[in-house]
Amino acid sequence: MSDLYLKLVNTSLGKQAVSSLGLPAPIELERWKRQDQPFLEGKVLLGAGPRPRALATLTDILRSSAGSLHIAEGPESLNESASATESGAGKAVAMDEETLSQHRFKALILDATGVKDTTELRCLYDFFHNSIRQLAKCGRVLVIGTDPASCKSPARAAAHKALEGFVRSVGKEIGKKGATAQLLWVAPNAENQLESSVRFFLSPKSAYVSGQPIRIGKGGSKGKTATNTNAPLTGKVALVTGASRGIGEAIARTLARDGARVVCLDIPATMEDLNRVAEDIGGSPLAADITEDNAPRMIADHLEDEFGGIDIVVHNAGVTRDKTLGRMPEHFWDMTIAINLTAEERIDEELSERDLMRENGRIVCVSSIAGFAGNFGQTNYAASKAGVIGYVESMARQLKNGITINAVAPGFIETQMTAAMPVTIREAGRRMNSLSQGGLPVDVAETIAWYCNPLSRGVNGNVVRVCGQSLVGK
Repeated sequence: MSDLYLKLVNTSLGKQAVSSLGLPAPIELERWKRQDQPFLEGKVLLGAGPRPRALATLTDILRSSAGSLHIAEGPESLNESASATESGAGKAVAMDEETLSQHRFKALILDATGVKDTTELRCLYDFFHNSIRQLAKCGRVLVIGTDPASCKSPARAAAHKALEGFVRSVGKEIGKKGATAQLLWVAPNAENQLESSVRFFLSPKSAYVSGQPIRIGKGGSKGKTATNTNAPLTGKVALVTGASRGIGEAIARTLARDGARVVCLDIPATMEDLNRVAEDIGGSPLAADITEDNAPRMIADHLEDEFGGIDIVVHNAGVTRDKTLGRMPEHFWDMTIAINLTAEERIDEELSERDLMRENGRIVCVSSIAGFAGNFGQTNYAASKAGVIGYVESMARQLKNGITINAVAPGFIETQMTAAMPVTIREAGRRMNSLSQGGLPVDVAETIAWYCNPLSRGVNGNVVRVCGQSLVGK
């Protein structure tokens, strides 16, 4: 269902009305449109705090974009930025208000990896104080820090945890522009793992993700990781459950766009839609009820017989069976847990025992912001989605052979299910986030495609919310 309010407020008459009434005025988000589209276009401002570890990597990544790179110059806390200017990577720009007023930046990026204590957090203020006002519509803010868990000094850990509060707050301040802010916590000596994440979070593909901290490690990948940036999943086989419509259909289409051969799985009752999706993307349909006792074996048999293994598994299938706990029939509880959580465990276990998950494989689970915040009348659903988070965090420590596991946690996404909500609840769901609008199924799909990218080998055990920075939950 389309968001009529979003369309209205972006007309000249609508802008006047919301301005006079003080109503939210969401910006139409820029999303990825064409296969050869650069991940970033426009002016980019790059700065570095004391002792930056990622500056050289960032300049190399930005040089491959269609952006015009500018380097922060002036405040003492940003002196290290000069090394990027000296290398010829970009043009120096003074950080005073008058100079910056001549620019409009599509992205503001600060390398804060070397910050050693809370006094050095001053680099955040010095870099963003004047530049944040020059951020363009649908712009991007990206802060690179060090994973607090890897910091030996409490003072350093405090400083890098402080980056999270800073980025979440910035996201709420710039959301009215359709702009987003993210924090990449990179482990020591893992700077070479930044590329896929920097590309994704600076691109239109991350339009509905904001205020998120992402941990990036060294990765355990084996072999070559060179990839075609326009079709990074070429040669990969992906299984997507719940693929007949909605978010699952968008996931299947997006992975196929990126080069994967997609096995589209859903229950037999959806075969007409499932066949349509599979045919459209050059994939193959697979009808199965994932809660049946023999489902994991049947799925594994199919993948082994047809493809000899699997590279990507996306656990998207899910249901809601809402009722307050005291009125909930037991089959509502059992069905929700079985589909949303237990089936994922059983399928992964079968694939693992039969060694069908290939090296450098990707497992992606679909959680929900309900898994963080809970929801009235959804004790079963919230429990299942919180369980997904716990499953991902635990599995990430156990997987080997370069295999990673991550999760997305969608917020309000425009689907058939949300279209059926009462209008007041639907409108509240749309507006209660920093971007003041609902997301699209493709927003979830793009985030999953980033996880699946061969260059995302350092991204493991993360749960990224695709919610426009919802006001509820963590």
